[in-house]
Formats: sequence, C-alpha cells, structure tokens
Amino acid sequence: MKKTVLVAVATAMLVSACTTTDPYTGDQKISNTAAGAGLGALAGASLGLLAGGNDRRNALIGAGIGALAGGAIGATMDQNEAELRRQLQGTGVSVTRSGDQIILNMPSDITFNVDQDAVKPGFYPVLNSVALVLKKFRQTTVDVFGHTDSTGSDQHNFDLSQRRALAVANYLAGQGVDQRRFAVTGFGKTRPIASNATAAGREQNRRVEIQLSPLT
Repeated sequence: MKKTVLVAVATAMLVSACTTTDPYTGDQKISNTAAGAGLGALAGASLGLLAGGNDRRNALIGAGIGALAGGAIGATMDQNEAELRRQLQGTGVSVTRSGDQIILNMPSDITFNVDQDAVKPGFYPVLNSVALVLKKFRQTTVDVFGHTDSTGSDQHNFDLSQRRALAVANYLAGQGVDQRRFAVTGFGKTRPIASNATAAGREQNRRVEIQLSPLT
C-alpha cells in the first residue's frame, strides 16, 4: 500500500469523496482524503492524483525544459551529485548515487518533531541548499518518499509519512523549485531499512527521501 500525489503550492484543496477520477486516464482511484481528513489539513498543499511518469515528463518538456540524452545524462547527474554533496556536507543528510539517480536521506529526528508533520525551522537552511541545487539543475524529476517505523497503526503511519513528504516537497516548491517536477509518495512502515525491533533501527526507518531522476 502506498499513496502518491502531485504537489501544487497554491490553496489547500480537500477531496471529500472516497473515489475520484484520474484526469489523465479516466480511471477511478481512491481519493487522497479517503484515509482521513487529516491529509487535507496540510496548509498550502493542493493534493492531486499522480499523472504518471510520462505525463510529468511531458509537462516539463512542454514547458521548455529540455530532456537529457546520451552522455549528457551521466554528466548532468554527476554535477548534481557533486553540488549536493558540497551543499549538504555535515548536515546529517546522506547523498547516495544509484546509477543515474540520486537519493537524499533525511532522518526524521533532524526534520520533524515526534509524530509531527511540520518541518523544523532549524532544518530550513538545509532544504534551502537542496532547493538551490534543484533550481540550478532543472532537468530532473523529484520524487519525495515518506517512511515511518512500525510503531502505531498502519493507517496512521501512511498518513504521517505522506504528510511529512508533502511538507518537504511544498517547502522546496515554495523556494522556487518548479512544482511540476514533484511527486510525493507515503510508504508508511512498508520499506524499512533497519530492524524495527530496536530503537536505533526504528530511528533509521523514520525518514524522508528525495530521489532525483534525469529528465529523459
């Protein structure tokens, strides 16, 4: 189970029905608020259904952002990686390269208070640095993934993971990063990177990840 939404920084939109129609495919899907009204309460977030990788890519290319091809893909991602490592050194955010993708791991203890979805003000400078790199290198899509530990109910964890991912994405968009680049997914407790049997493991599992992929 996961929940994926597009991010728009405008006015908050509440979807009251349990199902809604994907405007791109016509498919009936579970609405973003079917799991509870808490998601709609995120100020400044407009929730929409994920249009899919091709639609996001086409929207960006249609807006005049050129796609990468051939050797430019690796070279551009190399530049992204180098700049992110320089900007994020010593912040507690790890930078991992996987092929042509870059993953930023943001532990929840430095981004959020316990069981809260508001980004800590002390973390703003870190996100500002990420935003600078995203604006400098525009030819990437940005997936923001929220994760929790196994404490609490599945529904609570899914909702919290999505709200936290939305908070990070909305902050970055608020710094001028093109919102059309974003998609947000809440995974709850379903993708642990450590054992939930220990406090140290649960701490590692509570995180937000940002995945940058080349626009091709």
